[in-house]
Amino acid sequence: MDANLIVSNILNPPVLFFFLGMTAVFVKSDLEIPAPVPKLLSLYLLFAIGFKGGVELMKSGVTQEVVLTLVAAVLMACVVPIYTFFILKLKLDTYDAAAIAATYGSISAVTFITASAFLNELGINFDGYMVATLALMESPAIIVGLILVNLFTTDGKRDFSWPEVLRDAFLNSSVFLLVGSLLIGFLTGEHGWQVLEPFTQGMFYGVLTFFLLDMGLVAARRIKDLQKTGVFLISFAILIPIVNAVIGLAIAKVIGMPQGDALLFAVLCASASYIAVPAAMRLTVPEANPSLYVSTALAVTFPFNIIVGIPLYLYGINLFWR
Repeated sequence: MDANLIVSNILNPPVLFFFLGMTAVFVKSDLEIPAPVPKLLSLYLLFAIGFKGGVELMKSGVTQEVVLTLVAAVLMACVVPIYTFFILKLKLDTYDAAAIAATYGSISAVTFITASAFLNELGINFDGYMVATLALMESPAIIVGLILVNLFTTDGKRDFSWPEVLRDAFLNSSVFLLVGSLLIGFLTGEHGWQVLEPFTQGMFYGVLTFFLLDMGLVAARRIKDLQKTGVFLISFAILIPIVNAVIGLAIAKVIGMPQGDALLFAVLCASASYIAVPAAMRLTVPEANPSLYVSTALAVTFPFNIIVGIPLYLYGINLFWR
Protein backbone atom coordinates (compact mmCIF):
# COMPACT_ATOMS: atom_id res chain seq x y z
CA MET A 1 0.00 0.00 0.00
CA ASP A 2 1.20 3.52 -0.80
CA ALA A 3 2.15 5.07 2.55
CA ASN A 4 1.69 8.51 1.02
CA LEU A 5 -2.10 8.03 1.10
CA ILE A 6 -2.05 7.41 4.86
CA VAL A 7 0.35 10.29 5.48
CA SER A 8 -1.77 12.60 3.32
CA ASN A 9 -4.86 11.64 5.29
CA ILE A 10 -3.23 11.98 8.71
CA LEU A 11 -1.80 15.40 7.84
CA ASN A 12 -5.27 16.78 7.06
CA PRO A 13 -6.09 19.41 9.73
CA PRO A 14 -9.38 17.71 10.78
CA VAL A 15 -7.60 14.39 11.45
CA LEU A 16 -4.75 16.11 13.28
CA PHE A 17 -7.27 17.87 15.53
CA PHE A 18 -8.85 14.47 16.21
CA PHE A 19 -5.44 13.33 17.48
CA LEU A 20 -5.15 16.54 19.50
CA GLY A 21 -8.42 15.73 21.26
CA MET A 22 -7.26 12.22 22.09
CA THR A 23 -3.92 13.55 23.32
CA ALA A 24 -5.69 16.01 25.62
CA VAL A 25 -7.38 13.10 27.40
CA PHE A 26 -4.21 10.99 27.61
CA VAL A 27 -2.17 13.83 29.18
CA LYS A 28 -5.12 14.74 31.43
CA SER A 29 -5.60 18.24 30.07
CA ASP A 30 -8.75 20.05 31.17
CA LEU A 31 -9.69 20.74 27.53
CA GLU A 32 -13.44 20.24 27.14
CA ILE A 33 -16.08 21.25 24.59
CA PRO A 34 -19.31 22.37 26.32
CA ALA A 35 -22.11 19.85 25.77
CA PRO A 36 -24.44 21.86 23.47
CA VAL A 37 -21.64 22.82 21.06
CA PRO A 38 -20.90 19.35 19.56
CA LYS A 39 -24.62 18.87 18.90
CA LEU A 40 -24.77 22.19 17.06
CA LEU A 41 -21.66 21.32 15.03
CA SER A 42 -23.06 17.92 14.04
CA LEU A 43 -26.34 19.52 12.94
CA TYR A 44 -24.43 22.06 10.85
CA LEU A 45 -22.38 19.32 9.13
CA LEU A 46 -25.52 17.32 8.31
CA PHE A 47 -27.25 20.44 6.99
CA ALA A 48 -24.27 21.49 4.85
CA ILE A 49 -23.56 18.08 3.33
CA GLY A 50 -27.28 17.41 2.78
CA PHE A 51 -27.92 20.75 1.10
CA LYS A 52 -24.91 20.40 -1.21
CA GLY A 53 -25.98 16.85 -2.07
CA GLY A 54 -29.46 18.04 -3.01
CA VAL A 55 -28.05 20.72 -5.32
CA GLU A 56 -25.79 18.15 -7.01
CA LEU A 57 -28.67 15.66 -7.31
CA MET A 58 -30.73 18.33 -9.07
CA LYS A 59 -27.90 18.84 -11.55
CA SER A 60 -27.36 15.13 -12.28
CA GLY A 61 -31.01 14.04 -12.18
CA VAL A 62 -32.33 10.67 -11.02
CA THR A 63 -30.55 8.33 -13.42
CA GLN A 64 -30.28 4.54 -13.54
CA GLU A 65 -26.89 4.80 -11.85
CA VAL A 66 -28.41 6.78 -8.98
CA VAL A 67 -31.21 4.24 -8.50
CA LEU A 68 -28.80 1.27 -8.57
CA THR A 69 -26.58 2.95 -6.00
CA LEU A 70 -29.48 3.66 -3.65
CA VAL A 71 -30.80 0.09 -3.96
CA ALA A 72 -27.32 -1.27 -3.21
CA ALA A 73 -27.10 1.00 -0.17
CA VAL A 74 -30.37 -0.25 1.31
CA LEU A 75 -29.35 -3.84 0.58
CA MET A 76 -26.06 -3.45 2.45
CA ALA A 77 -27.78 -1.72 5.37
CA CYS A 78 -30.09 -4.74 5.70
CA VAL A 79 -27.60 -7.55 5.03
CA VAL A 80 -24.63 -6.40 7.14
CA PRO A 81 -26.53 -6.69 10.47
CA ILE A 82 -27.61 -10.23 9.60
CA TYR A 83 -24.21 -11.81 8.97
CA THR A 84 -22.46 -9.77 11.68
CA PHE A 85 -25.13 -10.91 14.15
CA PHE A 86 -24.23 -14.56 13.61
CA ILE A 87 -20.53 -13.80 13.95
CA LEU A 88 -21.14 -11.95 17.22
CA LYS A 89 -23.40 -14.73 18.51
CA LEU A 90 -20.31 -16.95 18.72
CA LYS A 91 -19.26 -15.01 21.83
CA LEU A 92 -22.16 -12.80 22.90
CA ASP A 93 -25.79 -13.17 23.89
CA THR A 94 -28.62 -12.25 21.54
CA TYR A 95 -29.17 -8.75 22.93
CA ASP A 96 -25.56 -7.60 22.69
CA ALA A 97 -25.06 -9.33 19.32
CA ALA A 98 -28.15 -7.67 17.83
CA ALA A 99 -27.28 -4.21 19.19
CA ILE A 100 -23.71 -4.34 17.88
CA ALA A 101 -24.85 -5.81 14.54
CA ALA A 102 -27.34 -2.96 14.11
CA THR A 103 -24.60 -0.46 14.96
CA TYR A 104 -22.36 -1.86 12.21
CA GLY A 105 -25.20 -2.11 9.72
CA SER A 106 -25.80 1.62 10.03
CA ILE A 107 -23.37 4.42 9.19
CA SER A 108 -21.26 7.25 10.58
CA ALA A 109 -22.07 10.55 8.88
CA VAL A 110 -18.85 12.13 10.19
CA THR A 111 -16.74 9.35 8.65
CA PHE A 112 -18.51 10.01 5.35
CA ILE A 113 -17.88 13.77 5.66
CA THR A 114 -14.21 13.17 6.53
CA ALA A 115 -13.85 10.95 3.45
CA SER A 116 -15.47 13.69 1.33
CA ALA A 117 -12.92 16.18 2.65
CA PHE A 118 -10.11 13.71 1.87
CA LEU A 119 -11.33 13.36 -1.72
CA ASN A 120 -11.51 17.13 -2.08
CA GLU A 121 -7.92 17.42 -0.85
CA LEU A 122 -6.81 14.90 -3.49
CA GLY A 123 -8.89 16.55 -6.22
CA ILE A 124 -10.99 13.42 -6.81
CA ASN A 125 -14.56 14.16 -7.88
CA PHE A 126 -17.63 12.47 -6.45
CA ASP A 127 -21.36 12.84 -7.06
CA GLY A 128 -23.58 14.79 -4.69
CA TYR A 129 -26.28 12.12 -4.75
CA MET A 130 -24.05 9.99 -2.52
CA VAL A 131 -25.57 12.02 0.33
CA ALA A 132 -28.90 10.34 -0.47
CA THR A 133 -27.08 7.03 -0.02
CA LEU A 134 -25.93 8.22 3.39
CA ALA A 135 -29.49 9.11 4.37
CA LEU A 136 -30.93 5.75 3.28
CA MET A 137 -28.37 3.67 5.19
CA GLU A 138 -29.00 5.26 8.58
CA SER A 139 -32.24 3.56 9.60
CA PRO A 140 -32.78 0.03 8.12
CA ALA A 141 -30.23 -1.56 10.45
CA ILE A 142 -32.27 -0.53 13.47
CA ILE A 143 -35.28 -2.41 12.13
CA VAL A 144 -33.21 -5.49 11.23
CA GLY A 145 -31.58 -5.48 14.68
CA LEU A 146 -34.94 -5.49 16.43
CA ILE A 147 -36.25 -8.26 14.18
CA LEU A 148 -33.19 -10.34 15.09
CA VAL A 149 -33.87 -9.82 18.80
CA ASN A 150 -37.48 -10.89 18.30
CA LEU A 151 -36.47 -14.01 16.36
CA PHE A 152 -33.66 -15.26 18.57
CA THR A 153 -34.62 -14.48 22.15
CA THR A 154 -35.48 -17.64 24.04
CA ASP A 155 -37.72 -15.99 26.64
CA GLY A 156 -40.61 -15.37 24.29
CA LYS A 157 -41.42 -12.71 21.74
CA ARG A 158 -40.65 -9.17 22.85
CA ASP A 159 -43.29 -6.49 22.43
CA PHE A 160 -42.02 -3.34 20.75
CA SER A 161 -44.03 -0.26 19.97
CA TRP A 162 -43.33 -0.56 16.26
CA PRO A 163 -44.82 2.83 15.34
CA GLU A 164 -42.49 4.41 17.91
CA VAL A 165 -39.51 2.41 16.68
CA LEU A 166 -40.18 3.35 13.06
CA ARG A 167 -40.59 6.98 13.99
CA ASP A 168 -37.27 7.01 15.87
CA ALA A 169 -35.56 5.14 13.03
CA PHE A 170 -36.72 7.32 10.16
CA LEU A 171 -37.52 10.64 11.84
CA ASN A 172 -34.64 10.99 14.28
CA SER A 173 -32.92 14.38 14.13
CA SER A 174 -29.98 13.22 11.99
CA VAL A 175 -32.07 11.57 9.29
CA PHE A 176 -34.75 14.27 9.32
CA LEU A 177 -32.27 17.16 8.92
CA LEU A 178 -30.18 15.33 6.34
CA VAL A 179 -33.16 14.37 4.16
CA GLY A 180 -34.80 17.75 4.63
CA SER A 181 -31.61 19.60 3.63
CA LEU A 182 -31.24 17.29 0.63
CA LEU A 183 -34.77 18.07 -0.55
CA ILE A 184 -34.33 21.83 -0.06
CA GLY A 185 -31.05 21.73 -1.97
CA PHE A 186 -32.78 19.79 -4.75
CA LEU A 187 -35.68 22.26 -4.92
CA THR A 188 -33.60 25.46 -4.80
CA GLY A 189 -30.75 24.24 -7.00
CA GLU A 190 -27.95 26.55 -8.11
CA HIS A 191 -29.71 29.70 -6.89
CA GLY A 192 -30.00 28.28 -3.39
CA TRP A 193 -26.36 27.21 -3.47
CA GLN A 194 -25.20 30.72 -4.43
CA VAL A 195 -27.22 32.22 -1.57
CA LEU A 196 -25.91 29.83 1.11
CA GLU A 197 -22.43 29.09 -0.22
CA PRO A 198 -20.58 31.38 2.24
CA PHE A 199 -22.26 29.48 5.08
CA THR A 200 -22.36 25.93 3.71
CA GLN A 201 -18.96 25.96 1.99
CA GLY A 202 -16.82 28.66 3.60
CA MET A 203 -17.32 27.44 7.16
CA PHE A 204 -17.46 23.72 6.43
CA TYR A 205 -13.86 22.65 7.01
CA GLY A 206 -13.49 24.77 10.12
CA VAL A 207 -16.59 23.24 11.68
CA LEU A 208 -15.52 19.72 10.68
CA THR A 209 -12.11 20.31 12.26
CA PHE A 210 -13.59 21.56 15.53
CA PHE A 211 -16.08 18.69 15.60
CA LEU A 212 -13.32 16.11 15.15
CA LEU A 213 -11.43 17.73 18.03
CA ASP A 214 -14.44 16.92 20.21
CA MET A 215 -14.69 13.42 18.71
CA GLY A 216 -11.06 12.84 19.70
CA LEU A 217 -11.91 13.76 23.29
CA VAL A 218 -14.94 11.45 23.34
CA ALA A 219 -13.14 8.52 21.66
CA ALA A 220 -10.20 8.68 24.06
CA ARG A 221 -12.54 8.64 27.05
CA ARG A 222 -14.23 5.53 25.65
CA ILE A 223 -10.97 3.60 25.30
CA LYS A 224 -11.14 2.44 28.91
CA ASP A 225 -14.42 0.69 28.07
CA LEU A 226 -12.51 -1.51 25.62
CA GLN A 227 -11.00 -3.40 28.57
CA LYS A 228 -14.45 -4.93 29.02
CA THR A 229 -14.79 -6.02 25.41
CA GLY A 230 -11.82 -8.37 25.11
CA VAL A 231 -9.78 -9.30 22.06
CA PHE A 232 -12.77 -10.69 20.16
CA LEU A 233 -14.69 -7.42 19.93
CA ILE A 234 -11.62 -5.28 19.30
CA SER A 235 -10.66 -7.59 16.42
CA PHE A 236 -14.26 -7.51 15.17
CA ALA A 237 -14.29 -3.70 15.23
CA ILE A 238 -11.23 -3.58 12.97
CA LEU A 239 -11.77 -6.55 10.64
CA ILE A 240 -15.50 -6.24 9.93
CA PRO A 241 -15.17 -2.71 8.50
CA ILE A 242 -12.54 -4.03 6.08
CA VAL A 243 -14.78 -6.95 5.08
CA ASN A 244 -17.76 -4.63 4.61
CA ALA A 245 -15.65 -2.19 2.59
CA VAL A 246 -14.43 -4.98 0.29
CA ILE A 247 -18.03 -6.09 -0.31
CA GLY A 248 -18.99 -2.47 -0.93
CA LEU A 249 -16.15 -2.02 -3.43
CA ALA A 250 -17.17 -5.19 -5.26
CA ILE A 251 -20.73 -3.87 -5.58
CA ALA A 252 -19.42 -0.47 -6.67
CA LYS A 253 -17.30 -2.13 -9.35
CA VAL A 254 -20.26 -4.14 -10.68
CA ILE A 255 -22.50 -1.06 -10.77
CA GLY A 256 -19.76 0.95 -12.43
CA MET A 257 -19.37 3.73 -9.87
CA PRO A 258 -16.56 6.23 -10.50
CA GLN A 259 -13.66 6.15 -8.03
CA GLY A 260 -14.86 8.97 -5.78
CA ASP A 261 -18.35 7.51 -5.39
CA ALA A 262 -16.88 4.03 -4.84
CA LEU A 263 -14.76 5.31 -1.94
CA LEU A 264 -17.72 6.99 -0.28
CA PHE A 265 -19.84 3.87 -0.72
CA ALA A 266 -17.08 1.70 0.77
CA VAL A 267 -16.72 4.11 3.69
CA LEU A 268 -20.47 3.96 4.36
CA CYS A 269 -20.38 0.16 4.28
CA ALA A 270 -17.37 0.11 6.62
CA SER A 271 -18.55 2.66 9.17
CA ALA A 272 -20.60 2.12 12.31
CA SER A 273 -23.18 4.33 13.99
CA TYR A 274 -22.27 5.80 17.38
CA ILE A 275 -25.23 8.19 17.74
CA ALA A 276 -28.55 7.21 16.10
CA VAL A 277 -28.43 3.43 16.50
CA PRO A 278 -27.05 3.41 20.08
CA ALA A 279 -29.79 5.86 21.07
CA ALA A 280 -32.43 3.55 19.55
CA MET A 281 -30.91 0.44 21.12
CA ARG A 282 -30.91 2.00 24.59
CA LEU A 283 -34.66 2.47 24.32
CA THR A 284 -35.68 -0.74 22.57
CA VAL A 285 -33.07 -3.27 23.77
CA PRO A 286 -32.20 -2.18 27.32
CA GLU A 287 -30.73 -5.65 28.01
CA ALA A 288 -27.81 -4.86 25.67
CA ASN A 289 -24.69 -3.35 27.21
CA PRO A 290 -24.08 0.18 25.81
CA SER A 291 -20.38 0.07 26.72
CA LEU A 292 -19.98 -2.72 24.15
CA TYR A 293 -21.75 -1.26 21.12
CA VAL A 294 -20.75 2.36 21.74
CA SER A 295 -17.08 1.78 22.57
CA THR A 296 -16.43 -0.59 19.65
CA ALA A 297 -17.98 1.83 17.15
CA LEU A 298 -16.57 5.04 18.59
CA ALA A 299 -13.25 4.09 20.14
CA VAL A 300 -12.10 1.51 17.56
CA THR A 301 -13.96 1.60 14.22
CA PHE A 302 -14.31 5.37 13.93
CA PRO A 303 -10.59 6.16 14.52
CA PHE A 304 -9.54 3.20 12.36
CA ASN A 305 -11.64 4.41 9.44
CA ILE A 306 -10.63 8.07 9.52
CA ILE A 307 -6.91 7.34 10.06
CA VAL A 308 -6.22 4.12 8.11
CA GLY A 309 -9.46 2.91 6.55
CA ILE A 310 -10.16 5.78 4.14
CA PRO A 311 -6.71 5.66 2.46
CA LEU A 312 -6.78 1.84 2.58
CA TYR A 313 -10.07 1.69 0.70
CA LEU A 314 -8.81 4.25 -1.81
CA TYR A 315 -5.74 2.09 -2.38
CA GLY A 316 -8.06 -0.85 -3.14
CA ILE A 317 -9.91 1.31 -5.64
CA ASN A 318 -6.64 2.34 -7.29
CA LEU A 319 -5.83 -1.35 -7.73
CA PHE A 320 -9.16 -2.54 -9.12
CA TRP A 321 -10.31 0.53 -11.08
CA ARG A 322 -7.28 0.47 -13.42
